[in-house]
Amino acid sequence: MKIFGSVVGIALVLIYIVGSGLWVNTGDNWYRSLNQPSWQPPDFIFGVIWPYNFVVLAIASVIISSRLSSVLTVTWLSIFAVTVAAALTWAYQFYVPHNLSFASIALFATAALTLPLVAIAFKASVPMGIALLPYQGWVITASFLSYTYSKLN
Repeated sequence: MKIFGSVVGIALVLIYIVGSGLWVNTGDNWYRSLNQPSWQPPDFIFGVIWPYNFVVLAIASVIISSRLSSVLTVTWLSIFAVTVAAALTWAYQFYVPHNLSFASIALFATAALTLPLVAIAFKASVPMGIALLPYQGWVITASFLSYTYSKLN
């Protein structure tokens, strides 16, 4: 399970990266024409937090797979897979058909799913749990940001 869990976890991160890259486009005219929330973080924050999040999620998958039981590893991977699906649903809905309300719902689901992910990570390693807190915080923030976009536009 150790190697399998690590490989599956890293594969999920790669799917997350590729899927996000396919749909997220903050440089197009449509996105730039949206009314933005006054509290939107500066663009460079996005460029810093996402690489951090992807690296930490991959490391967490390896650590969890190597330290926790098969049941907890499968639980982590299952929740992580649903989290990735929900996050990619947000990316697609927000940037392709521009369904901002549905996108927000998908991102709130992603945020809710970070709770068990972080809890399981803490079981494997306190430092790993702490390292995932920025991911959790960012997804929660992004959920409210997405919701605000849906209300302003």
